[in-house]
Amino acid sequence: MNKLLTLKFITLLCFTIPVITAKSQTHPRGSTITFGKDAKNIGRITNDTLVLITGSTYLFTVDTPEDQGLVSTKVDVKDLPQQLAAADGSIQKYTVTDKDGTIKNEGNIITGDRLKVTPLKGVSTKTYYISVQRMALSGRLSLAQPKLTANTNHDLTLYFTAGQRSPDATVKIHIPAGISITMDNTTVNVIGRGDVKLSGLATQSIGRVGTKYSYSRVGDVVIAKSAGPGSDLIFRHLDLRPANGADLKIMIAHVNLKKIGKYLFNASYTTSKPEILTSPGTGSETATLTATSTISDFARIPDSAMQYKETPATYTRANFKWGQGGNTRGIQLMQSANGGKTWSAASAQIDPKTATASVSGLSPNKLYTFKLRVKDGEHKGFSNPVSFYSGKMDIKSFGVTGSGTDDTEGINRAIAYLNQLGGGTLLFTKGIYMVRTAHLMSNVYLYLEKDAVINGLKGGDAPESTWFSDKKYRSGLSPTDAGPYADPENYMTKQDVGHHYFKNAMFFGERLDNIKIIGNGQINGNGSLVNGDNVMKNAPDSRCDKMFSLKLCTHIEIGGIYHQEDLWYDEAKDEPYYIGKDGSKIEDSDHMLKIDRSGHFALLATGTDGINIHDTYICKNNQTNVRDVYDFMECNNVTVTNIFSRVSSDDVVKPGSDCSLGFTRPASNYMVRNIIGDTNCNLIQIGSETVDDITQVYVDNIYVLGANKAGFSISTNDGAHVKDIYLNSGRTGPIRERSKMYRATTPFFISISNRGRVIGAEAGRYVFTENGKKHDELLVKNVNIGEVENINLKGLDVYEVYNGSSYSGKRWKPYDGTQRKATPIIAGYKLPDAADVTGGLDFKLPNGKHTGYIKNVVFDDVHFLVKGGNPVTDTTNVPPELGVGQYNVANLNIQPSYGLWARHVNGLSVSNCTFNYEKRDSRYALFFDDVIDAKISAVKAVRAQDNQSIIGLKKSTNIQVQNLIYYNDTWGNAPTPLTRVNGIEN
Repeated sequence: MNKLLTLKFITLLCFTIPVITAKSQTHPRGSTITFGKDAKNIGRITNDTLVLITGSTYLFTVDTPEDQGLVSTKVDVKDLPQQLAAADGSIQKYTVTDKDGTIKNEGNIITGDRLKVTPLKGVSTKTYYISVQRMALSGRLSLAQPKLTANTNHDLTLYFTAGQRSPDATVKIHIPAGISITMDNTTVNVIGRGDVKLSGLATQSIGRVGTKYSYSRVGDVVIAKSAGPGSDLIFRHLDLRPANGADLKIMIAHVNLKKIGKYLFNASYTTSKPEILTSPGTGSETATLTATSTISDFARIPDSAMQYKETPATYTRANFKWGQGGNTRGIQLMQSANGGKTWSAASAQIDPKTATASVSGLSPNKLYTFKLRVKDGEHKGFSNPVSFYSGKMDIKSFGVTGSGTDDTEGINRAIAYLNQLGGGTLLFTKGIYMVRTAHLMSNVYLYLEKDAVINGLKGGDAPESTWFSDKKYRSGLSPTDAGPYADPENYMTKQDVGHHYFKNAMFFGERLDNIKIIGNGQINGNGSLVNGDNVMKNAPDSRCDKMFSLKLCTHIEIGGIYHQEDLWYDEAKDEPYYIGKDGSKIEDSDHMLKIDRSGHFALLATGTDGINIHDTYICKNNQTNVRDVYDFMECNNVTVTNIFSRVSSDDVVKPGSDCSLGFTRPASNYMVRNIIGDTNCNLIQIGSETVDDITQVYVDNIYVLGANKAGFSISTNDGAHVKDIYLNSGRTGPIRERSKMYRATTPFFISISNRGRVIGAEAGRYVFTENGKKHDELLVKNVNIGEVENINLKGLDVYEVYNGSSYSGKRWKPYDGTQRKATPIIAGYKLPDAADVTGGLDFKLPNGKHTGYIKNVVFDDVHFLVKGGNPVTDTTNVPPELGVGQYNVANLNIQPSYGLWARHVNGLSVSNCTFNYEKRDSRYALFFDDVIDAKISAVKAVRAQDNQSIIGLKKSTNIQVQNLIYYNDTWGNAPTPLTRVNGIEN
């Protein structure tokens, strides 16, 4: 393999003035300057004047006090050299003086100061007059492909990112003549919200918000005639406070450049707060597209299959594409295996009509270079070259040792190199690799062999700076904590601190495509990833709390070596196994990817679509320092298969939707299968963070070993519609074994609360009485109560219903009567009646509804064996409504039934189910409070001798019971058909 080239930046000193250098072996030495790589403060450079940018913005780090986020954007003397470069590429030194010639070693630069530029070799010095002007910091404009072939068809993509954050921003992008844009041939993606035609921008959904959000649409756009040739694309009223990578991604379809040469683009933007400023539209806000006569857009097509399955052709076949059209004759694919020193014709399949080619049978483990040769026509000549490595590239070839020392720099260098090649697979062979933060890149796969271990190190990347402060709310939410609602537009206060910072992770990726982390090695946070809500109080080198953090990415795979068999659990060995086609046990956990000590999240995927998680063993070697396992926020098209989690502190699989992107986004289409685990929380949690809808979640084959909240939980707390949730429907594949649930505080927790943590929410504090108990707490005033609908649960056996997870110690502590336990729960939500509120209820929700009913819930073939032991006096218990900060099982205290408790439900079916207890429980088997339209059929239950009623009813209507058999006091004793529904008066 060729040696990798690395860029080195040389720093010289002139007194204490920093010096930036640039290398050149071909250009003459000179003293003329130009824009450097990060010239955010350089407004303009003329022959004798340097214009610097100053202004103000809001910028909070995690340590910034709440009232000190207004900062100056001025450049310091020490920072200026990093923004400059030599126009001819030579090495220069820079000295700032005042107008009298006194050297300024530090501090502010003001109008009238001078910049002296001296070549490193030579005596000629040039002086620039400095003018400091109020402008917005320079943004960045870039082209996905800076060179295109003339007279061929392309989709042209531009990216623009503002230099500083602002609400109500305006962006203007100049499109040069020769490129036609219309409202329908051009799409835009604003801060990651999703691609939409320009004609549809004004009607694009802004997501779910409360009425206190000041935006009613994503933005406006017009195409205007430019002062010179070309046109201007002008966007107005954009909320650019969130930072999610490129602020604007613009794609112009079917561009055909008729003239060879350069096409110049430039952009600028205008802020509205904290002051009105416009960026200069120079330097990094310009981009040049070059149209060439020869083919200049030849590219390799990376493999993007969602499931990694290695075959003999995986690394010995390569596919290519280029722009369609043009007059070409005699296209030939050329290849070189020695870095372009010699070339030969490749044995390739070429289709000129589709402008594609493929080559196979390549020698393994070679770095190939390919290019097209066009023998005749308007594109005659050679194309640009592309590269392909025909195998897994050993990470150790990049100077990475795997000897337990810090390999961060080498790993990131290797990832960047493969990305520059167009993608490939990095192989981690036997060794211990230490990393602070690995920066993932598109089309780069990480493959861990069995004896490869990647360990986390302290000192990972810092959490990102933001427009808002999140200190009003970072963790916990009491019924009187108004912090999340203090600023309705502050999206940073709408979820726990772990959710809205992304860069503080062991592996981080933003706006990437086609990433895989696979193999049967081990990834271990090594105690360097923290998992507490007070993470930002830690020292700066101990604020990483995520193993994998993926933001607005696509096509992600994390997992072990693919197994087509289903994973299940061996109770005797306390280990997973695969079910063979003949039903045999295949003990093959060695082929699973091992994840240990993963901090707050093993995976936090936010706004990421197309995810495949499979064959992972959580906490095989270490059972500490692990909280949530797989959290999916605003994600779509997710598959999770064959997961064994020995223990975790929080949810194992969790689809949700929060405000952390600065906007809300619905989540849909989850295929979850073969999930086995023990958790201090829920095995499956659908919702909780629920600012936008969650739909179509299909879960098959679960084995709950312990859950200190619920085995299977569905919650909407923030106004979202959660619907179409299926357990054991067979949608993901055949049901191989009956699902089982042990040691869960409650088997099912299906609930609605009125937390309302969504952008634009408003809350007020109210005193009211509920069931004789006085409350003094918040009520959300302008966010509709969420909905839960179409829940189908079947094929499950439930045992040992108590708080029995092994997270806190022994595996597992038997029930001794002290552990918490709860009934299976379905709990909608009702606001307090106006008559019960001191001073009355002074608001109505936008949709006018006062009660949130859970609709259409089905229990079919579910069998419960609970601990029991409650006295008949518990039948009078009335659990409180789930208000702000009260959305857990424990908030509902003790239920009046042992088998199923339902409140505020419209449409309930319970069929082919059984309800039994280990110790006499004198509560009702079923209790319905404000339940409408329930059908109970083919059910068996136990009726305690001191309670003559099986079903308790309160304010419930149309309760139909067919074929219900109850046993007297103990299971099997005197089976008796229920002839009428008795209990509390209907």
